[in-house]
Amino acid sequence: MTAPTTAFAALADPTRSGIVDLLAQRGELAAGDISAGFASSASAISQHLKVLREAGLVTVEKRAQQRVYRLDAGAIGRVESWLSDRARLWNARLDNIDAYLEKARTGEKK
Repeated sequence: MTAPTTAFAALADPTRSGIVDLLAQRGELAAGDISAGFASSASAISQHLKVLREAGLVTVEKRAQQRVYRLDAGAIGRVESWLSDRARLWNARLDNIDAYLEKARTGEKK
């Protein structure tokens, strides 16, 4: 899996991460309902939603006159998987360093 840099870049903005949090808590929401939760203009929220959509983090469905957004569980899962892989890698590296230091410490006492 390649690094999900587009997703991380999208989530780096506090408003966009707030939108993701809101959708995670409330499920699907119309654009107007999302916009109501923020001090930014509806136009600004629309631009944030576009970035999240292009990053693949949210999907949109047009229902009558509304655009309804929801998190893309697959994309969120891929980001989570990538982070888990990195955590396992670094934990293994840190365990190796810890073992090396322990061996060096006990070797000094003998």
